[in-house]
This record gives sequence, C-alpha cells and structure tokens, in this order.
Amino acid sequence: MELLASSATLIVVATLSIVINRQFLSRVSVNYVSMLLGGLLAAIPVLNGLVTKFDSDIFIGLIVAPLLFFEGQSTRMNRVGRNFRQIISLTIVMVVLCAVVAGFGAAWMGTLGLPLAFILAAISTPTDATATESVTMGLVLPEREALSLKLESLFNDASGIILLNMAILWYVNGYINYGQTLVDFGYSALGGIIWGSVISAILIYIRQRMLRSRLNFLNNTYNNGTPLKVMYLLTPYLIYFVAERLNVSGIIAVVFAGLVHNAEGERSALANPKLAYDNFSLRDLISDVLNSVVFVVLGIMLVRTAFDKSVTYHGSLVWVELGVILYVANLLVRYLYSHWVQHRDNRSAWIFALGGIHGAVTFALAFTVAATQVKTQDFNLVLMSESVLIILSMIVPTILFKFILPKTPTDPAFDRKIAKVRAEMIQIGIQRILRMDDLSEEFQKAIIFDLRSQNGQTTVKQFIGEWQRMIRHAEYSAAQMDQLTTAYQWVFHSERNYLIDLYFNQKVISTRLFNSLYREVDTAEMMVLDYSFRQ
Repeated sequence: MELLASSATLIVVATLSIVINRQFLSRVSVNYVSMLLGGLLAAIPVLNGLVTKFDSDIFIGLIVAPLLFFEGQSTRMNRVGRNFRQIISLTIVMVVLCAVVAGFGAAWMGTLGLPLAFILAAISTPTDATATESVTMGLVLPEREALSLKLESLFNDASGIILLNMAILWYVNGYINYGQTLVDFGYSALGGIIWGSVISAILIYIRQRMLRSRLNFLNNTYNNGTPLKVMYLLTPYLIYFVAERLNVSGIIAVVFAGLVHNAEGERSALANPKLAYDNFSLRDLISDVLNSVVFVVLGIMLVRTAFDKSVTYHGSLVWVELGVILYVANLLVRYLYSHWVQHRDNRSAWIFALGGIHGAVTFALAFTVAATQVKTQDFNLVLMSESVLIILSMIVPTILFKFILPKTPTDPAFDRKIAKVRAEMIQIGIQRILRMDDLSEEFQKAIIFDLRSQNGQTTVKQFIGEWQRMIRHAEYSAAQMDQLTTAYQWVFHSERNYLIDLYFNQKVISTRLFNSLYREVDTAEMMVLDYSFRQ
C-alpha cells in the first residue's frame, strides 16, 4: 500500500510539474520544475510522509527501465551498429578512465582509502539521458554530440554498475579480483544483450501473430489493441526483472529490447493503424511522466539528504571537496578523451564533456551502497558527495551552454503562415458545411464550433454552452450519427483538397507546413471516426 500511495503521489506531482511548465514556465526545462516541486514536497513534513523511503531497486526497475526501453526504441539498430566502436569506446574505455582518474583524485585528498574512493568514482561515471534536456532547453545541441551523448547514456549504466560492484568487493575483501571482474562484466553485458534481444524477438513474434491472425481481421478481436498494448507496456518490466534474477544486466537487456522493437513499429503500422497510433501516443505520455518522476524523486532525495541530521561526515565539508573532485575529474577526462582519442575540435569536445549530466540514476547507485557491508559513515559520505556531483553537473552546463550553444531559431514567418493557411482551410470546411442543405441547423452549428476550435477561435463560455447542450440533448439515433460522421468526412475531405491544391498545384506552401496541417486534419478525422465507431 505504501508503494501504491508513493507512486500515486509521484505521478500527481510529476503531472503537475508538466502542467506548470507548459502553461507558465515554458522557457524553463520541465526537469527543473519537477526538481523544485519534489524539493517542496520533501520540505513539507505532511507531504513528505506520502512518499516512502527510497528503494534503488524499485526506482531503477519501475522508472528507469521503461525509460531506457522507450529511449532504445527511438533509436535504430543500424545506427547502433554503425557506431558500435564509438559505443565501446565511450561506455567502457572512457568510463574506466573516468573511474581511475576520479578514484585516485578522491584518494589523493588523503582522507580516503582507495576502495572507498573507487566506490565514489564508479557511481560518478553513468550519465543520464533524460537530464541532458535540462541544460539544453532553448539551445541547439550539435547532431554529433547529441548522438554521442545519447548512445553513451544508453549503455554506460551497466559499466558503472559493474565497476561499483568491483569497488564494493575491494572495500569488503581488501583486494581486487580482476579476472572475476572481467568474467562478471562479460557475463552481465553479453547475457543482457542476448536476453533482451531474444525475449523481445519472441514477444514481437507473438504480438504479430495476434495482430495478423485471420481471426483478427474477420471479427476485430484485437482491433482495440488492449491485449497488445498491455503486452507492450509490460515488456520492459518482464525483461528487466527476469534479467536481474538471472544475474545479467537488466539495464542492457531493456536497452537492446528497445532497439529490437524499433523496426516493429515501422513495419506493422498499417496492420492496425489505430493500435500503432495509440502505442506511439502512449509511449510519449508515459515517457514524459516517468521522466518528470525521475526529477521529482531527485528533488525529494536532495532535500531529504540535506535535512537528514544522521547523514553527516564528522562535521566537516570533505564531502563538498570530494563532489567537486569527482565532477572535475569526469569533466576533464571526458574533454581530453573526446579531443585526443575521438579527434573532436576544442568546442565539440567541451560540449560533449559538459553534456555528461548526472541525475537520479547516480542517486540510485549511491543508495545501493547502503545495502552492502560499507560502513554507515562511509555511505553517508558517498551520498553527500554524489549529491554535490549531481548539482554541479546540472548547474555548470546550464550556465556555460548559454555562451557555447546557439539558441533554437524561431520562425515567426512560418508561424504566421501556418496560422493564415489553417484559418483559410477551416473557412473552406465551414463553407462546405453551409452548402449541405440536408444537414440540420443543429449539426451545422456543432461542426462549425469544432472547426473553429481547430484554430483556437472558441471561448470557454462557448464550450460550456455546447457542453450544456449535449447534456440536455437526447441520444442521437444510428441514422443521425451516420449523417453527422458523413458531414465531418466531407469537411475533412474539403480541407485536405485545399492543402493538396496549395502544395502540389500552386506550390505556395512548404513541405513542412503541408505535412503539419495535413497531419492535423488526419488526426481530427481519426478521432471523429473512432468516436463514431464506439457509439
């Protein structure tokens, strides 16, 4: 019950942060809004009690795993293949170098032993794909750096986890078993790849058999797609938690599962277009909410750590120094590696280095230390130091990128043009409705209201009037529903013809403008037909 209450609270706060961002703070990344609300929730005792104690396994399994699955699904497998050497270079070679430099840097202070220093270093290596948006809001991230950061963040979590396990064993046993570490890494990574790929292929095959069965097309058994949607949503959880039980990398498993699923969406869209559209919409919705939840949790944990009097380190500020050392070490290694090994120019190397943002995944790894034989005092040091690392990794690039990256270009001319063409398109639809002599005045007014809503020309007062009319109105007969649906189809047909004439015949609108408005019309028609079908 506590988990259910906590999940509901996090989802509500995450949704609220999205609403606040879209309505009032659109120039600020939603991630910062989510962190702020999470911090406020943690600072108010009554609200703080609604969210249970942080559990890293649940957090990674329920939130991070599906996010990585969806992120992998948005990446083509052949892109991973073409960049395989770069992925190995960034997620193994560079990660190890970052851990070595950060580990010795932390130990150089003279207050830590090497095992504890390398625990700190290992946790500091994974970057967070969802956090990069926080520091590039309103800015243009170069394509090469964006791809490298995305590929790196997809796969470096597993490397960080392996290094962390090695460092913890070193801390507990007093020595490093290099051979066993390499075997564990190979088993974990290769096992994750095989498990994620094979199980995904099996699940895809099952879904495609269900989707393309003769029974499906004869009686629409799966036309609404509910069984297929449920299978799709449960896929990352099934793959991740079973992978962890098999002691292979659940993170790598869900990433490769997403990669395998990438082509399925493209090649099965027309088998059930409604299902494909719903899946895309569902994925976008869940990704937005889960991404916001990640930063709500991050805000909660930062405030809880700051307020927790038991999380101290001998009253000193060594944890601040360690956090700075960890951040600077990772930043410099990332810069030098990308500049010297990957032969990036100075500007590109700094963009890549600064773009390695740490987020809630780093916090989750830090909390896994609490479940080991690491001393409580040392765990506190880890938690506080990694908090400094996370804050620096977000604040520093947020400031510096303002001077390094160009702003996202605006196109007022395009905005004015699309508004003008949309208004003309809507007027064409209204004229078509007014020419339908057999259509009742009531239906004409209802359709015209909907058409004007396409361009934001209706008020809340008008909507309330329509809402009251629908409540009082008797249920439409089947014949009336058919007439209304047909009228809408004629309207959408007229709007499409108008756009086609402007684009193909007169050639006065751009491809971008044509596709944008044509998609609006198609989506509107799909919603009308779907509503009519359900009546």
